[in-house]
Amino acid sequence: MLANVDSAAFAVFLVLFILVTGMGFVAARWRKPETLAHLDEWGLGGRKFGTLITWFLVGGDFYTAYTVIAVPALVYAVGAYGFFALPYTIIVYPFVFAVMPVLWKVAKNRGYVTAGDVVRGAYGSRGLELAVAATGVLATMPYIALQLIGMEVAIKALGLSGEVPLVLAFLVLALYTYSSGLRAPALIAFVKDIMIYIVVIAAIAIVPSKLGGYGAIFTAADAAFAAKGSGGILLSPAQIVPYASLALGSALAAFMYPHTLTGVFASSGGNTIRKNAMLLPAYTLLLGLLALLGYMGHAAGLKLASNNDVVPELFKTLFPSWFAGFAFAAIAIGALVPAAVMSIGAANLFTRNFWKVWVDPKVTPAGEAKVAKITSMLVKVGALLAILLMPTQFALDLQLLGGLWILQTLPALVFGLYLTWFSSTALLAGWAVGLAGGSWLAWSDGLKPLHGMDFGAGKVAIYTGLLALVLNIVVAVVVNLVLKGLPQARLSREAA
Repeated sequence: MLANVDSAAFAVFLVLFILVTGMGFVAARWRKPETLAHLDEWGLGGRKFGTLITWFLVGGDFYTAYTVIAVPALVYAVGAYGFFALPYTIIVYPFVFAVMPVLWKVAKNRGYVTAGDVVRGAYGSRGLELAVAATGVLATMPYIALQLIGMEVAIKALGLSGEVPLVLAFLVLALYTYSSGLRAPALIAFVKDIMIYIVVIAAIAIVPSKLGGYGAIFTAADAAFAAKGSGGILLSPAQIVPYASLALGSALAAFMYPHTLTGVFASSGGNTIRKNAMLLPAYTLLLGLLALLGYMGHAAGLKLASNNDVVPELFKTLFPSWFAGFAFAAIAIGALVPAAVMSIGAANLFTRNFWKVWVDPKVTPAGEAKVAKITSMLVKVGALLAILLMPTQFALDLQLLGGLWILQTLPALVFGLYLTWFSSTALLAGWAVGLAGGSWLAWSDGLKPLHGMDFGAGKVAIYTGLLALVLNIVVAVVVNLVLKGLPQARLSREAA
């Protein structure tokens, strides 16, 4: 396992990982509450996180380790098309500014912890509550698995082989999440984000000087795409609609996930969320700079076994060992924050919207916290087993479906904040049709994120999740109109 290890890189990596692990356990005493045996404290940090903490926490669980690996890998593989992540992280923040403070106020005033709680409060429907909660847990599982893939790529770049290092890292994550709850990733997010910024700034400052400047980098990337006959540093006309639909659909889905909503609910107030909606675009700049590493991989002439290796190989090739170790530690630690928040978000959903409703309605607050802790452990075990037993490509495909699935909860969660027109039956019907129809389209397309639509003038590819959301809303509207028309029709028949 240690035969090919770069000792300098490994030493730096290990020191930083141990430091962060210690912070994870110390977090239980950071802003220490009277007790962590309450879901508000363990799962939401007491709802007291201010602007700075929320900025690091939401940024930490939105811009993940897999983002650091996957976005440059996608740009390396397909070129400009891989930059769709940039407009989507710009589109999403006006949505956050407008909608999330309203959602936070409802949750705070009524003691809600999850999206399922909000939906039940708005519509009084246990069926719709369960649908939203189950979708959240289902969509989160492959997302956690992808964080472990990002960690696995960083660990293997050090020269470590086998699954033991990943399992050990997972155990560390599981233990400090169990002990400290949301306070652990909130505290670690400070270190993680600062490290990522250092890595990216160093890369954009140093790598171009070693590769002949940005002009040479773009020229080399364009030549590489031309040689393989696909991709390019500019979008082709046929890519514009799918690019835009992926950006819009991804933006709408981003803050429906349990982990991003957990960051919102943990905030200290609506103004904290609005300030973060204005400040978080700084991460979009970071993401754009990260994406450029994909082009730099072509300019550096890297020979890769997998596109996912482009960032680690770039650092191994162009930087001294100690800094490569620092970069790999930043990536691995970057997996800990979102994976912890994701498992907590899923655990909150299971505890509040399944266990408390269907298994033990009289569970005490301490009992809720205990169930959530155990569930968060089981969720992470499931994600680890997925990585160890499934082909990596299957985990990627499941994550694409996860985005499609979580998008179908948007009407039930958001519409109820502003409208009283929809019934729970109509929204549940829309959710079911959107989920089933979208999944069927994705399956028929080989689990690809885009579906071709023929509009007469030619076929256009559109993000499947967006198509499923439109179907969801149309069905909800039609069913609602039918249900509202039934009493009137019955009265007319009785009068006749």
